[in-house]
Amino acid sequence: MGDYTASKTRSNRPGWSIQFRHPLRNDSRGRAGLKMRRGLGTSDDMEADAMVAQMNNILSDTSWWNASKRKEAELLFSKPVIEAFYNEIQAGHDDPEALRESHIRLPNAEKDGYSRVLFVGTTGAGKTSLLRQLIGSDPDSDRFPSTASAKTTIADIEVIQAKGPFEAAVTFFTEFQTQANIEECVIEAALAVFEKAPIEKVAERFLNHRDQKFRLNYILGNLRKDDGVGSQDEMSFDEDDTVRGLADETVLTEDERAANRVQLEKYLEHIAQLSQSIVAELQADLGVKLKAARQDREAAQQLIEENFESRLTQEEGFHELVQDILEDVRARFDLVNVGDLQHRRSGWPELWLFKSEDREEFIRQIRWFSSNYWPQFGRLLTPLVDGIRVRGPLFAEFVEGAPKVAFIDGQGLGHTPDSSSSITTHVTRRFSQVNVILLVDNAQQPMQAAPLSVLRAVASSGHHTKLAIAFTHFDLIRGQNLPTASAKRSHVMASVLNALSSLREALGPSVVKAIEHGLDTRCFMLGGVDRQFGKLLPRAAEHMRGQLGQMVEFFETAILPPPPARACPSYDPTGINFAVQEAVSKFQGPWLARLGIGSYVGYGKEHWARVKALNRRIAGELSPSYEYDTLRPVADLIMQLRESISRFLNTPIGWTREAIDEQEEQAIIAHIRQLVDVELHNLAVKRLVEDHLNEWRNAYDKLRGPGSTDDRAVAIHGIYDVAAPLPGAVMSQASAAFLADIRRIVISAIRANGGDVRLNEAE
Repeated sequence: MGDYTASKTRSNRPGWSIQFRHPLRNDSRGRAGLKMRRGLGTSDDMEADAMVAQMNNILSDTSWWNASKRKEAELLFSKPVIEAFYNEIQAGHDDPEALRESHIRLPNAEKDGYSRVLFVGTTGAGKTSLLRQLIGSDPDSDRFPSTASAKTTIADIEVIQAKGPFEAAVTFFTEFQTQANIEECVIEAALAVFEKAPIEKVAERFLNHRDQKFRLNYILGNLRKDDGVGSQDEMSFDEDDTVRGLADETVLTEDERAANRVQLEKYLEHIAQLSQSIVAELQADLGVKLKAARQDREAAQQLIEENFESRLTQEEGFHELVQDILEDVRARFDLVNVGDLQHRRSGWPELWLFKSEDREEFIRQIRWFSSNYWPQFGRLLTPLVDGIRVRGPLFAEFVEGAPKVAFIDGQGLGHTPDSSSSITTHVTRRFSQVNVILLVDNAQQPMQAAPLSVLRAVASSGHHTKLAIAFTHFDLIRGQNLPTASAKRSHVMASVLNALSSLREALGPSVVKAIEHGLDTRCFMLGGVDRQFGKLLPRAAEHMRGQLGQMVEFFETAILPPPPARACPSYDPTGINFAVQEAVSKFQGPWLARLGIGSYVGYGKEHWARVKALNRRIAGELSPSYEYDTLRPVADLIMQLRESISRFLNTPIGWTREAIDEQEEQAIIAHIRQLVDVELHNLAVKRLVEDHLNEWRNAYDKLRGPGSTDDRAVAIHGIYDVAAPLPGAVMSQASAAFLADIRRIVISAIRANGGDVRLNEAE
């Protein structure tokens, strides 16, 4: 048990604040003792000292360390002390989607006759521009949701088309998640100082998180006057929302920007001092010198870099700085003076609700939570938003009536180099919850690796009948051999069929045939999705209206129930054993290569810092998907199990009715795949993360110093080896338990769909 004490401090808040490490709250590394700072609501020194003494009384007596003691504590201690210690003392995993649901329900097909449409696609393919067209959001006057050529949509955006007033429910990342992101930004900036990067590079590392999902410059502003105007330089030929504003748009004054720059300079100066101090300490402790001969200098630099983060995060000055930045971020919510901003018991914002009959006013207010308009940098709350749900008459002019459609848009997938790469579980979990999976792809370079990965995931999880593809940039296809729209469409569709052919080995010929069936009618060729129809040539506008109209019609009919199954498959469960063996081998092999323990074709060793970043995300439970960038162990295991089991399901040993055609077979097997996929998501999280959380935390926090990179790799592989062991001729207890879990999932799914599993007498 650590030694916990409290102290008073001055911060951005008026009056005194109290700061302490909470013995019952884990930090972003999974260690007990989360650094906290809370306002005391007083400027009186003696009153503040009295409350600090009360907190030290609580911290020194473990009998108070229980939520059930709150009532008793309220009789003895001041309210600010009680709230600082007991608020959210039992906070577990938050469910922001459930919070949005409690205020604006996401309608479904069964109860409401609504079709849910999930947008999936690579960054820059035009997902959000297409969503704008479908909800009648003017790209010039509305600019909602925001678009840009880089990553823009980082929160889930859910749009429900319905008559009535405009309503919004916006949920925010927790204080814990925000603090963890700030910590990572400070660490990256401090490393940039260590690398002797110029001040602009240090500021870039600090203000833009490495994964581009958390951008402090949106909230705190930029260091230089011209920062954020990069998209207006001489190499920019297009406009996006970062440069296109409205005449009546609220922007920051130059005084506000100047004040932000002064504060940023203070933060960067503090970071530089911390970095220089840590490097000096490490040189002394490790016995190395950065001014040594070249070979020794490179070894010294790597050794210091490997230990830099651990030493930095032990410094009290680091946590003081993070708390200062966190309070600065929190202060931006004070500028929200419209709608109902609700807070957690700790005071951190949790939910913003807004309702209006005026569309223009509604869009103007929602943009504070979704915009990327650079003149507003320093006040935008976009990076703090977990999800946005809006409901209202958001209808496109090209569709008659009021379609019952709910759209779900999220972050782009990124341009993966390999079609066998896994898709984040944040996306694949949604497959079972929607009626349409709309893959948005670029018609100029169709069906590259990332879209192919989506096709693999959709097909192997049994959701291929939900698939539709929207090809954007269709108007930009050029070629003397493509003189007509029909020729261009044939060119794109040939790429689709060619891409599907490449998946035959992974998915099986019958699955690929099932995807191909009727796919032509579910592919839509779109051009100019980022422009108003009035700015398109008449024939182009007519083509767009026709394609978008057909797309909406497909959305509406997607809720129709499939015909009932007239036959059921029979399976020999022995094949499950071989499917699991194949899946685990394909999961373990690439990870052995990534960790630098073994080799696997097509995979190399990941940089130690990326592996450590993944370790930190899992140890601190910072990501519900338990991943870092393209390092996705949970998604990888799900993908390999899903595909191997899909191939097993594709070859039953018999059917209850003869003369069943291949299309009907795949429709029946697809329902089994869907049930299996849902359970695989739950199983992978439990076995890879939840059952081994202490091991993940030990691998991150306790492995440091020379050789820690290799030790961490071995520790992580050890987790994988127990969580997903390779079945063999001699079964270990762990292998038998894992195989039993998979068999239970598959057999239950088969039987739930009327299928038969022929167990032998021993089973």
